[in-house]
Amino acid sequence: MSFAERPTNLPEEHVQGHALEVFVAFLKLGLTSFGGPIAHLGYFREELVKRRKWLSEEAYGDLVALCQFLPGPASSQVGFGLGLMRAGPLGALAAFFAFTAPSALLLFGFAYWASAFDGPVGMGLIHGLKLVAVAVVAQAVWGMARNFCADQLRAGLAVLAVVLVVALGGAGGQIAAIVAGGLGGFLFCRSEPKADVHEVLFAPRRRFGLLAVVLFAVLLFGLPVLSEWIVDPLLGVFASFYHSGSLVFGGGHVVLPLLEAEVVGTGQVSESSFLAGYGATQAVPGPLFTFAGYLGAEMPTGYAPWIGACVALIGIFLPGALLLIAGLPYWAVLRQTPSARGIMAGANSAVVGVLGAALYSPVWTSAILEAKDFAAALCGFVLLVSFKSPPWVVVVLLGLTGIGFAFI
Repeated sequence: MSFAERPTNLPEEHVQGHALEVFVAFLKLGLTSFGGPIAHLGYFREELVKRRKWLSEEAYGDLVALCQFLPGPASSQVGFGLGLMRAGPLGALAAFFAFTAPSALLLFGFAYWASAFDGPVGMGLIHGLKLVAVAVVAQAVWGMARNFCADQLRAGLAVLAVVLVVALGGAGGQIAAIVAGGLGGFLFCRSEPKADVHEVLFAPRRRFGLLAVVLFAVLLFGLPVLSEWIVDPLLGVFASFYHSGSLVFGGGHVVLPLLEAEVVGTGQVSESSFLAGYGATQAVPGPLFTFAGYLGAEMPTGYAPWIGACVALIGIFLPGALLLIAGLPYWAVLRQTPSARGIMAGANSAVVGVLGAALYSPVWTSAILEAKDFAAALCGFVLLVSFKSPPWVVVVLLGLTGIGFAFI
């Protein structure tokens, strides 16, 4: 019994890829994707949709919208889904390991190099990376708006999404914005053209989707009970991080209070170590959820620190992966119906609004502090949009610019 089903009538440019191809692509992204989950979506779009053409803009927008609905780290779920669509289960694992490993390994070494970020060079570099995030997210908003807000109605849905995100705040505002966009699309956008079948190259079978959601629920409700019966530090680490990964929407900074309650509130990690690790996480590429690996290494499990780190990483990423496997097969079928196409058209427009709101806060507000910051970020944006420069070039240039600003 195969895990997934895949159309057989695909055009040549949409042939299934290999896990090694996925690994190489995501390793590059894992080494260069600075700026947090919102920026990651921009990196993914530029590298995999625009340059490599693994899937269409519409299919990518659908995947992003689905992952915004699900608990867990949204950008990592999108990466997992892209790997799954491209090369099946091995592709999904390749995408996860390649995108996650660089930041996880860097955080393992943070204890030895923590002092490097105390001086002007380190602080300037971090500021430069924040400017990179401004340029990347602005490029993503610009490109997606041109595709998903082509008429006044969909542009209006994007503006409504911005209003809801600003008014309600947090993950709840993001979810409300996408729900409102989907409702607007259901009412007014059902004439959207039918999606091409080749846009989803590889999706789990429905029985495996059902199995995934059952396993998710069993672990969510069963692990706390099992931890009471079996006193094992590693089981406790896994249960704590699985719980956090199951309850956070949107990923990124939203997970901070949950993790603090799990590890600082229980006395397993000191507040100073927690904040130092979280600060270091802002300076490394890749998913912010790799902060869990740092915490797992710091927790007193009685095992080697790397074992605790690996258990914590698996615990925090697993819920989102299970829910994505559960949702993809039904998503692929539903999106072919007129109502679902309308909902997705509206939801995609809302995603543009959500990204636009995030571009302002926290991305813009944390990076653009002076006129020179605006000038530097604008140069990065122009390099990406007009000169088609690869993102890593902008990372290097703005990183050096941030260091230079520290001495002005």
